[in-house]
Amino acid sequence: MPEAGFPAPRPVTLGAGSGSAASDLRPSGGSPTIVRMEASERLLIRRDQTTLVGERWGEGAPVVVLLHSGVTDRRGWYGVIEHLRAAPTAGTLVAYDRRGSGETPAATCRFSDLEDLRAVLEQVTGAPSWLVGSSRGGRLALDAALTDPASVAGLVLLAPAASGSPPLVDVDTGTARLDRLITQAREAADWKDANRLETWLWLDGPAGPEGRVGGAARELAMAMNAVILASPGEHESDEDGTGAWDRLADLTAPTTVACGDREIPALMVRSRELARRIPHARHVQLPGMAHLPYLEQPAAIAELLREAIFAQPSPSVL
Repeated sequence: MPEAGFPAPRPVTLGAGSGSAASDLRPSGGSPTIVRMEASERLLIRRDQTTLVGERWGEGAPVVVLLHSGVTDRRGWYGVIEHLRAAPTAGTLVAYDRRGSGETPAATCRFSDLEDLRAVLEQVTGAPSWLVGSSRGGRLALDAALTDPASVAGLVLLAPAASGSPPLVDVDTGTARLDRLITQAREAADWKDANRLETWLWLDGPAGPEGRVGGAARELAMAMNAVILASPGEHESDEDGTGAWDRLADLTAPTTVACGDREIPALMVRSRELARRIPHARHVQLPGMAHLPYLEQPAAIAELLREAIFAQPSPSVL
């Protein structure tokens, strides 16, 4: 399970048998089918042997870069972006696919997510940016704020991971059961079932019934994770030395940490502790939401970002 506090997926090669979780998402050429939002500018960021693919909306300040989780890609932010763009002062919004997700190929050599993010920031802006990170995207945002604080205007972190954090303890029975089933599905190379179970864990939450979140949100969640599961190559970024967990007191950027009340309980505890360790950080509980709240309630997450970043009330359309 490539998310906060859990092992990342083993690289998988599309091919023989029924284990091709994303084969139905890929045209004959082998690339995932991605439908872009209207009025976006396509971004291509050249990095060593690959190209990061992203989108940009709007112009001016503030610049907000949205960093997806380990089971999603930039499309997960589309609903939030749509709500943010309803306001006249939305500024510049940027979302891109990290390696092995969405339209960005998996790495074939050692790489650094942090260096990739720096390349994105250099291309889209010369000014400090707000970083909005979900889960592993939150870990990346924290590492960036600690290693290059001048480039970060502020942070909004959704159930974030953190480099150097201690292993999760006291994992609840629901999470432990799903973790075991996911491991079994992966060992059997049953990627379709692994995707189903991971969607249950991360979208529905371990305490909820499978399918608690349905419709387009569920279809998108499964489509995004299927591409990741089927992406061959390296998924793990090279850097582990930032040690953000023990350096949280050094953060100077304004920070909001949010976590759903249907989240894995151990991650709820970690989010509260992380907010406690960051000077002047604000902790927000998201009622009725699990690990991917922007898929469940994009309007609520847009409002959270507006309060944290734009400091203005929501427009009437929300």
